[in-house]
Amino acid sequence: MPEGSHSFLVGSIRCTVLADGYASYPAEYFFPNADTDELAAALESRHLPATSVLCPYTCLLIETGRRVILVDTGAGEWMSTSGAVVARLEMAGIRPGGVDTVVLTHAHPDHAGGAVNFHRRPVFPNACHYLSSLEWEFWTAPHPDLRALRVPEESARAMSAAAQRCLVPLRLKMEPIERETEIAPGVRAILAPGHTPGHLALVISSDGEQLLNLGDAAVHPLHLEHPEWENGFDTDPDGACATRRRLLAWAAAEQMGVMAFHFPFPSVGRVEPRGEGWVWSPGWQA
Repeated sequence: MPEGSHSFLVGSIRCTVLADGYASYPAEYFFPNADTDELAAALESRHLPATSVLCPYTCLLIETGRRVILVDTGAGEWMSTSGAVVARLEMAGIRPGGVDTVVLTHAHPDHAGGAVNFHRRPVFPNACHYLSSLEWEFWTAPHPDLRALRVPEESARAMSAAAQRCLVPLRLKMEPIERETEIAPGVRAILAPGHTPGHLALVISSDGEQLLNLGDAAVHPLHLEHPEWENGFDTDPDGACATRRRLLAWAAAEQMGVMAFHFPFPSVGRVEPRGEGWVWSPGWQA
């Protein structure tokens, strides 16, 4: 696989994480309710800047043998530091037309932006696109309620405009999800609201092994250690914290592998309970 790609097996299902790009955000966007001194100490202990967070965008390719599924599409052509997913797929021998299923965990532009190009045409023309029906209704409404976001108002407005720009061209290719749904044998989408109203997580299961894709239920390893620390991009901060705790407790109890879209590449690892939260151990080992 090309650099920026990492493959592994979940039982007999082949999974590949694909780096689409990255962005840098002010630290207060990701941890708006964290104690300033505690946050600064936590970042310093990891040799990370105190004022900004470098945020990878990492998509997941799932090959079951019969299906080629892409989970999230990255930001695509809409950012100067993103848009690598299609090239990584093609270097692996998969053209956009060969992807038969796209699952969007939610409609934020760093997850759905790569689904359409500058001409607002689908990048994966033969794919059925799955998205929560609540997510579709929220972002295609005239005025989505973004009052709970802890980011500048202009950022919220831009996010709403980008969601509509990406979703509307996909309306005839969209398959709405209203409940836990089997996308393909061994691949299930589950409701994980809070970050957005219709946010989804995915579980890949095969031969007794499992991988839980958190989407944006946690966007930094510090959200595992401090699950009460909010993400400024959450539309329902309390709901997002509850979902985060539920998913992490489940992953730890079932000894699942875990993937998180914004965690350091290759974005897969394990979680274990520690104190009031969990600790992240990077790397995949079935």
